[in-house]
Amino acid sequence: MPSYDSDYSKMFQLDAPVMAEIEIRKSRFIALLHPVASRAEAETLIAAARRDWPDARHYCVVLLTASDSMLNDDGEPGGTAARPMYNVLQHKGLVNVLAVVVRYFGGVKLGAGGLARAYGQAVSQALGEARLVAVTPMREQRIGVPFAIESALRRRCQQAGIAIGAVEYGDAVTATLSLEVARADAQLAELADALNGALTLLADPD
Repeated sequence: MPSYDSDYSKMFQLDAPVMAEIEIRKSRFIALLHPVASRAEAETLIAAARRDWPDARHYCVVLLTASDSMLNDDGEPGGTAARPMYNVLQHKGLVNVLAVVVRYFGGVKLGAGGLARAYGQAVSQALGEARLVAVTPMREQRIGVPFAIESALRRRCQQAGIAIGAVEYGDAVTATLSLEVARADAQLAELADALNGALTLLADPD
C-alpha cells in the first residue's frame, strides 16, 4: 500500500480538475486528474471517464487520499501504468487526487519501458496545467474533561483555533478535537496545561 512522506509541509492537492492528451506511436493517452476526498467519489468519476471515452482500450487509475488508495493497471502489463502514474503524483506530494489515464491503442506495441514512460508522461503533462494548493493534514483526538471546565475548554480551543467536533455527555464531557498533525502534541500539551491537567486523552471507540 502506498504511503506518504512524513514531511507534511510538502503535501498538496489540486485546486481544480485538469486534463491533458499525448500521442505516442499512434496510441492516445488522455490524462484526467481530479481532486477527490473518497473512493466513492472516485468511482463516480472513473465511471464517467468510461462513458466519455467508451471505445478506449484501457482506463488506468491511481487514487490517493488520506484514508484510502487504489492502483489499477486495467489490463496493461503489471507495473507499466498505475505505478509510474503513482510515482509522478508522489513526487509532487499530491494527496486527495484521482488520476485516470485513458488509452486508445494505436496498433503499435510500446513495450514495458515505453508504456511506463507514456503513462508517467501523460500525468506529468496534466500536472503542468494544474494549480496546486498546500494541504494541512489534520488529526482527530478524543478527549475527556470534567463538566465544570467544559466552558473553559471551549474558550481555550477557540483561542487556539482548534475545532471541536462531536461532544458526548456521560460521567464526564467527551469531545473530539481536530488538530493539525504537525502541531497536535504541542497543542494538546498546551490545552492540558491551561486546564490544570484536567484533560484526558481517550482512544477511539471500537
